[in-house]
Amino acid sequence: MAGPGAHILGCAGTTLSADEAAFFRQARPWGFILFERNISDHAQVRALAAALRDAVGRDAPILIDQEGGRVQRMWAPLWREWLPPLDQVEQAGKNAARVMYLRSRIMADELREIGIDVNCLPLVDLAGPDTHPFLRNRCYGSTPDKVTEIGRAVATGLMAGGVLPVLKHIPGHGRGTVDSHHALPRTDASPEELTQTDFAPFRALADLPLGMTAHVVYSAYDEAAATISPRMIRLIRDEIGFGGLLMTDDISMQALGGSIGQRSVASIAAGCDLVLHCNADMAEMEEVVTASGHLPPDTVQRGDRALSLRRAPDPIDIAALEEELEALSQGSAS
Repeated sequence: MAGPGAHILGCAGTTLSADEAAFFRQARPWGFILFERNISDHAQVRALAAALRDAVGRDAPILIDQEGGRVQRMWAPLWREWLPPLDQVEQAGKNAARVMYLRSRIMADELREIGIDVNCLPLVDLAGPDTHPFLRNRCYGSTPDKVTEIGRAVATGLMAGGVLPVLKHIPGHGRGTVDSHHALPRTDASPEELTQTDFAPFRALADLPLGMTAHVVYSAYDEAAATISPRMIRLIRDEIGFGGLLMTDDISMQALGGSIGQRSVASIAAGCDLVLHCNADMAEMEEVVTASGHLPPDTVQRGDRALSLRRAPDPIDIAALEEELEALSQGSAS
């Protein structure tokens, strides 16, 4: 039998429709991603996660973007709400790495409890003076060493809670001055500058099991966005050293031209392992599935290695972690 589909897909609402279940049964996506439209309460999300996995007949990974700030899909009063990451880091000062570990460990506890086992973090793009506002306060800092330290803490906290991290946006989105949901960012920085700055945190965290590309043009290398650039995917693999399962950023974002199918074909041809499609539009998903096909055996193994890192969460005292987080967030503990 062919491997799972080379795609990650979303669904439209809080329950899985019969048409969606039949489609997923045929398409066999590698995994699924949930958004605010899919979430109402704990029991509902657990039931939806179970239905998605039942549709493909395996313990498929279920992803979410629970970053904090604007980018969180689960809200009060049922779940904790979080500051934008950069605000949290700046508030915590010298305690930032520990604070972000605690925050991620608590996030993981909430996610696992409702059946979600992948969070699209850490985001280790460097915040610069011209970083577009859609991204800037989602970053952890402006220097490679600081961002690397915090990115590692975030990933470690998630994995301790049984949730896999996704390293994003490889090889670096921080120089983008436009929102890639609507237009294609580019940077004209030299290879030497990029290697010393933007690429450095990704190189330091290249051992993480899952990664996500950047819809950004790096003109020193190619005039195509990294997601659809064979040259940039080779750089991600060979120079940055990322050996995990590599997914596109959302293929429906308007940074990329052409049809959804053309974008999907181009990303797989460039060397991405998985096409991520988020908006649950059935016609678009059909294009993605046709264009991306199934994972070849070597990529199946890469995915299996990533999923083998899912494990039962380490036991914790949530109340104690919250108390420590509150103290450290105010910079009141050493």
